[in-house]
Amino acid sequence: MPSPSDVAECLAGTLDNNPNVRMAAELRLAEFMAIPETGLALSQLLSAQNVDINLRQISYSRLYLRRRHSASIVLRKYVRERWSPYFQSFKGSAPSPEIKNQIRQAVFHGLSDPVRKIRSLSAHTLSSIANCDWPDEYPDLLISLINLLSSNSPESVHGAMQVFTEFIKSDLTEDQILPVLRDLLPVLLAILGSTETQTPLTRSRTVSVFRQCVISLFMVKEQHPQPVKEAISSVLPVWLEAFKVLLNMDPTKDVTEGTNWEGLAVRIQIFKALDTIHTSFPRAIAPYLPELVPASLVHLNNLYPTFSRYYLASTESVPSSSEDEAIELPQLITSIMDFMSSVVRAGRAKDWFTGDNAVALISAVFNYIQMTDDDEENWANNANAFVAQEDDDLAPYSVRVAGLDLLTCLLDRTPAQTTATCHNVIQTVVSSSDQARSSGQKDWWRPLEAALTAVGSQAETIQECIDDEQESGRSRPIDIESLLTNVIPTILGQSEFPFLQGRGFVFASQYAKLLPVQLAGQYLDAAIHVIEANEASIPIKVSAVKAVHNFCVGSDDHALSPFIPRIAKDLGPFLAVTSEDTLSLVLETLAVVLEVDKGKWMTQKLANSLVVAVIDVWTKNNKDPIFLSIFPDITNSLAASEVPGIYETVVKQALPLLCNSISAATADQSYVAGSAIELVGSLVKASTDGLGEGFFPLLAPNLFKCLSEVEDRDVLQNGISCLTLIVRKDCGQLISWRDASGQSGLEHVLRLVARILQAEDESAGLTIGELIIHLLRRAGESVLPVLPELLHAMVTRMLNAKTATFVQSLVVPFAFLINNQRDTVLALLEEMNIQGRTGLDVLIQTWCENAETFQGFWPSRSSTMALTTLFASERPSLQGLMVKGDIILKPETKNVIMTRSRTRTTPTEFTSVPFPVKAIKILLHEVQSGGEPATMGNAQEFADDLDSDDGDEDWADAGDATKDSELEFLSELIGPKGMAFDNDDILDDSDDEDLKGDPISQIDMQGHLVSFFRECAARNTNQFSSVVDQLSAEEMLVVRRILDQS
Repeated sequence: MPSPSDVAECLAGTLDNNPNVRMAAELRLAEFMAIPETGLALSQLLSAQNVDINLRQISYSRLYLRRRHSASIVLRKYVRERWSPYFQSFKGSAPSPEIKNQIRQAVFHGLSDPVRKIRSLSAHTLSSIANCDWPDEYPDLLISLINLLSSNSPESVHGAMQVFTEFIKSDLTEDQILPVLRDLLPVLLAILGSTETQTPLTRSRTVSVFRQCVISLFMVKEQHPQPVKEAISSVLPVWLEAFKVLLNMDPTKDVTEGTNWEGLAVRIQIFKALDTIHTSFPRAIAPYLPELVPASLVHLNNLYPTFSRYYLASTESVPSSSEDEAIELPQLITSIMDFMSSVVRAGRAKDWFTGDNAVALISAVFNYIQMTDDDEENWANNANAFVAQEDDDLAPYSVRVAGLDLLTCLLDRTPAQTTATCHNVIQTVVSSSDQARSSGQKDWWRPLEAALTAVGSQAETIQECIDDEQESGRSRPIDIESLLTNVIPTILGQSEFPFLQGRGFVFASQYAKLLPVQLAGQYLDAAIHVIEANEASIPIKVSAVKAVHNFCVGSDDHALSPFIPRIAKDLGPFLAVTSEDTLSLVLETLAVVLEVDKGKWMTQKLANSLVVAVIDVWTKNNKDPIFLSIFPDITNSLAASEVPGIYETVVKQALPLLCNSISAATADQSYVAGSAIELVGSLVKASTDGLGEGFFPLLAPNLFKCLSEVEDRDVLQNGISCLTLIVRKDCGQLISWRDASGQSGLEHVLRLVARILQAEDESAGLTIGELIIHLLRRAGESVLPVLPELLHAMVTRMLNAKTATFVQSLVVPFAFLINNQRDTVLALLEEMNIQGRTGLDVLIQTWCENAETFQGFWPSRSSTMALTTLFASERPSLQGLMVKGDIILKPETKNVIMTRSRTRTTPTEFTSVPFPVKAIKILLHEVQSGGEPATMGNAQEFADDLDSDDGDEDWADAGDATKDSELEFLSELIGPKGMAFDNDDILDDSDDEDLKGDPISQIDMQGHLVSFFRECAARNTNQFSSVVDQLSAEEMLVVRRILDQS
């Protein structure tokens, strides 16, 4: 058993300069770690204040990597590896309960140690122990910690607060949080107010723990509504009053008095807590906002000179903290802006955010989002960092990001007022920047760059606001044209200030829609010159590329056409010399460039160079999912150019390389094959007159070999999609191709379909139905010999299909067949035996249970048409088929949310109805939910006549929206199958051209359904009157309204 002196000697050896001595000591220490008493010896060394401080610290830590300031913690390592199986890293040899208790006492004693590092290390280790032992094996921990907080000892309070900072976050359950807070929060508040005896960092931790308590209360308010309500009403006002008092103190004293800025830590935590309270319990904080919001602006204004001196001009270094935790002014600024954003976003204190207050706040935002010296140095040398800060999804959080987010919130809330304020502020900035430049100030450009960044980042919202104001007969709230005409041209020549020059290009491109064609051409030409200039710096080149991207998105094709060939030629070389975020920007820009004027400007030479460059970049970056999402659009746009010979040129360069990638990809690199197949699909999609000679023979061996072996569902999905496109575009090549053994391409496709149907994982087969449908459409005669076997396999798979999308893939092909060859298919299904049931029984049961979940315009219409066909067939096998009907409402489940546990004890039950009844129910649902008003009157009229049983007849909307406006808004969101009623392009890109031209896509479905119901009623088709008698009262009413409508 190692004694404390043995362990101390070993620890001393780990600090020896002799590597041999050090290695021997480390090996011996590793042996000691397996002995339970080692933990006790380490803890005794920790508590022994007469031991050399280096040994006491190393009992917690040893230097694994010299470059790390903080050493690894030996005792904490011991706890994680030897304490209990609770820890994932547990290695056995756990100490006895007696030894554990002694270690806990020693570590707890370390919280009051006079040496700060010992206290901090003790707190970290005690937190680990608490994770495992509290409350069962360490029940007195919380009381002991609270007593320590009440001890008035600065050292003890500091150590205990560090434990609570971690402890409250992870270890209190919903039943424990309320009792703990009753005892803890008063003590924390007392510490917060102890400005003379406690350090600012310790006081800031009280606010941090309080904030975590608020989060915990919010998490349990559903389970304990009344206790939480009482806690909030009694606790929050006291703390909010304290916050108000602290925030009314001059914040500049925290950065001008003393040797550090640790006083800011309290303010940082207060604003974070205010943001949390406002988000979690907004009503509780609402009465305090009239004072808290102005205090926030006071902080921003009073602290700006310090921010400018230390971060913008960087004339002085930021003071260091007495602890390892850095305290910086940007932490406070972002916390204030986050709080203000939360208030604005919720629409609170809106009367304050007007007039002079709005001007002052937006001026502060413009000031704080200026580029710092660190930004300038970093972005000037790191193109990827510069690109990332311009991207909402990539930008690291900073004062600049927080400020722009606050501006976004203001514009969303009061667009006209905020836009007008931005106009006034930016005019002031332009004027003051001119004066600063004239007076020789070197940083004159920073405020102007920030102002253009702010207004440019909101370009879409501001342009919408301008349009709305003009449509309402009001004047423009901002004069963007004046900036584009008088300010931006002077900026573009400021090459000695590349960030401002680049911002000018980006700003002009963000408002490209407001530029006259001639001026837009001049800006675009200037951007191209920058891209072509060898001496241009990283910021200006990146800005020019960004500007080109924006111009291509926001300008008319005829204005861009003269410049596009030159731009495309210039971007090609960029692909080889950029990486990461910059490469992503270049690729995205190339993608939009290629879409201009549908590539009519393309030449074979340019296409050849571009496709070679693109495929080379793809080869080097095919592990990055962000890049992989861009390449298909680029290759498709390249190959889809209408210029003769371009498609052939692109295919000639790309297809052999892609086929090689498909065949060469190993099992652990299946993503490479999947991406290559997706790119091949993009080439196929671009073809307009067949795939071209030799396309499929080159692709087929590699493609089919890959799809027969791969297990990756994404690769299989891409393969199915690619084959579907091939069937659509040039089915003849697939049918005529033979492999070395004489098997045709069609046979290989059918073998793939069989494999997908037999697989347990349904995700790979989500689009298999589309492939089958197009095979039936394009290769019907060739498929005919194997059709019975294919249909049998599909029906069999329906028995255990689970996902709605996969079920749709299996059912919709039958709907297609029934719409075209009803009697033949039904006869085949009636004779089919599937585990003792007819194929027709299995299909109809599956269809009826899932029909109302089908997605997509053509599939849902195809299903609806087929159901009308089946009903009209009056086939005896269908008339007697019983299917699942409506849900049975039980007294014990009425008005009760059915959780999983309740569903297990009280299973949901359904009625059983004949298929004709169910078919009519489904078709009536289509009438009510899927049609245009112009066809058969407003479907809402049917709903208005139905009695409501939801018990909400007396409910009134708290807002001021009328029922008509609500319905109008909903109609925009929910049109046929979830599409807007006024959407002129109901068939989007997900529906191919073949299906767009299909008669089912063209038919007036509502008119067809109305005619169907009327004809059935007139002829009493399938005993229609008897079927109607079996409907619900609401459904009967809908039928009556249909039949009565003239």
